Amino acid sequence: MTSYSQPNHRKTQLSLTLIIFFLATSFSFTYAMPEQAATAPPTEILGRWDIAINMNGETKPAWLELDHSGVQTTVGRFVGVVGSARPVSEIHYNNGKFSFTIPPQWWVKKGTVTVEGTLKDDHLEGTIRYEHGATYHWTGQKAPKLVREEAPEWGQPIPLFDGTNIEAWHATGENQWVIEDGVLRSPHSGANLVTNQKFEDFKLHIEVKYPKGSNSGIYLRGRYEMQVVDKNEVDPQNLLFGAIYGFIPASKLVSKAGKWQKIDITLIGRMVTVVVNGETIICNREIPGITGGALNSDESSPGPILLQGDHGPIEYRNIIITPAK
Repeated sequence: MTSYSQPNHRKTQLSLTLIIFFLATSFSFTYAMPEQAATAPPTEILGRWDIAINMNGETKPAWLELDHSGVQTTVGRFVGVVGSARPVSEIHYNNGKFSFTIPPQWWVKKGTVTVEGTLKDDHLEGTIRYEHGATYHWTGQKAPKLVREEAPEWGQPIPLFDGTNIEAWHATGENQWVIEDGVLRSPHSGANLVTNQKFEDFKLHIEVKYPKGSNSGIYLRGRYEMQVVDKNEVDPQNLLFGAIYGFIPASKLVSKAGKWQKIDITLIGRMVTVVVNGETIICNREIPGITGGALNSDESSPGPILLQGDHGPIEYRNIIITPAK
């Protein structure tokens, strides 16, 4: 028996050597794969972009964020003309062009929304194809950081609505807003209301009351919506009352339908603080980009206050803004 054990032992050693060699070379090949990351988008394409979509000659706002996830994968977030920010699980990049698809959001349609784009000099441009087949051209500019180096010095408070008139405002369509007993009311869905004056950094005091099941919003600079909505939810979400729509949830739900709510909002650059009935529900958080329904995507410029009146009955009163000097 001894004369046959030695050759078997040598065969075993040889087999183990071959297996180790195979594993080593396979590992080397696998480890080399990340070199393909060179096909990922260049760093210049990453970040936040303010988008303008040309829809039959009319400019509509959107927003896009691109970011690396790991070595090769690019992910992102997208805000369309309407709706909230949606995650993009993977953005494909090939021959200088990126593309991704997302499903419809607040409307029941078959198909997907397809976005394609490319970096040209210092801007993006591309096309967006909606699920119903219409395709539009868009351009994108790098979103400004809006960092403030110093705390603002506040100016004098400006009454935007004192209970007597809406001379400081204009409607975006046929005006259904009325004044009753010092209250600014939208009795039914209709036009939004927009201030004539534009603001940069400010402190806004506003009081709101909404009936059960209704929906409105307070747009800061006409671009960032603080959600006003009645929903039977227990936990905060970024689509519920007090949230910066689609981006920042309130820390807790403190509002109730049918009762006046006192809201104080401070916006400095991108940093927002929201206080409802004396309780801070958002504390100095960064707003990443515009929300759906924004007036435009030019984040570098001042903008108005917009009250949403197209989602049901709503009431506002005691609207006072204190702009930074």
